[in-house]
Amino acid sequence: MATSTSIPVSLPMPRIPRTRRSPQEIADASPNVNQRKVLLAAPRGYCAGVDRAVVAVEKALEHYGPPVYVRKQIVHNLHVVSELEARGAIFVEETDEVPEGALVVFSAHGVSPAVVRSAEDRGLQTIDATCPLVTKVHREAVRFAKNDYEILLIGHEGHEEVEGTYGEAPHATTIVNNPEEADTVQVKNPDKLIWLSQTTLSVDETMETVRRLRERFPNLQDPPSDDICYATTNRQVAIKTIAPKSDLVIVVGSSNSSNSVRLVEVSLDYGAKAAYRVDFAHEVDESWFEGVSTVGVTSGASVPDVLVQEVLELLAEYGFGDVEEITLAEEDIVFSLPKEIRGKLKEAGDDSRALGGRGTPTTSR
Repeated sequence: MATSTSIPVSLPMPRIPRTRRSPQEIADASPNVNQRKVLLAAPRGYCAGVDRAVVAVEKALEHYGPPVYVRKQIVHNLHVVSELEARGAIFVEETDEVPEGALVVFSAHGVSPAVVRSAEDRGLQTIDATCPLVTKVHREAVRFAKNDYEILLIGHEGHEEVEGTYGEAPHATTIVNNPEEADTVQVKNPDKLIWLSQTTLSVDETMETVRRLRERFPNLQDPPSDDICYATTNRQVAIKTIAPKSDLVIVVGSSNSSNSVRLVEVSLDYGAKAAYRVDFAHEVDESWFEGVSTVGVTSGASVPDVLVQEVLELLAEYGFGDVEEITLAEEDIVFSLPKEIRGKLKEAGDDSRALGGRGTPTTSR
């Protein structure tokens, strides 16, 4: 009988019991703080692509029955992955861990053509939950490579999204990890050159990388439209507004979530006195609250809001019960579920959910 291997980091580490300092102890250690409040960023949490991918796995479990295999983490969030595992999803590193003929879902980060071929060779049923905004970048890579452009792909080497995009045109693509690499990267034809990017990067750092590249290669072309996704941009804009007013910023998100990690960096760059990332409320260290009057709170694009609410409940216990939501944008984008799931839902007469997205469903793509 075939077996599968779950991703080692998919389940949270067991909690280590510890005694928290009491709210009164923290208050006594902060004699000059008279008023405490929270600035809560909006938008935050789930984006349309993440919601679409999670719903795709949920619906696959409902209509195909467990187990449903998922290549890599469907989205980069420990809570989401463990919840889906409890319902019967099995997360694997590669398709060769999936029993022949079984069902496998490709994660929101996308896969290379080589992964698709591997699944076909094993006779696997597939559901492609790649975020449509990532698919857009894949198509750009294919199109420009066919037109003999050299592609400078700005992103973090080893990240699943970058591996997928690179795999569309490896012969024509060079990965540029950061602004420093822009100063040394070598190209074959500087007059036929275009940059693309990972969708979850720091907007500021990406633009600095492009600026440095263009200093060396003046004819470098821009992508037809922004590759950094709307959700990444919106969350960074929101935290840029909140950070200068915050003594402390707490970002809810997992360590392998690129956009969550970027939010911590942006918070510090834009004036927060301290900024930390946590997966769960129990990871918040109450000592962070000493001398703090204002806490900024946000979350990455793969974080369900229940995790943010638990952080807010903890903050309220320590006197930060006054919550002001700072809204910098309204998100109403939704995406149709993967075509394989739509077909299964239609066959079963299930019209409960056909779209992925947490905003008002007025814009579909």
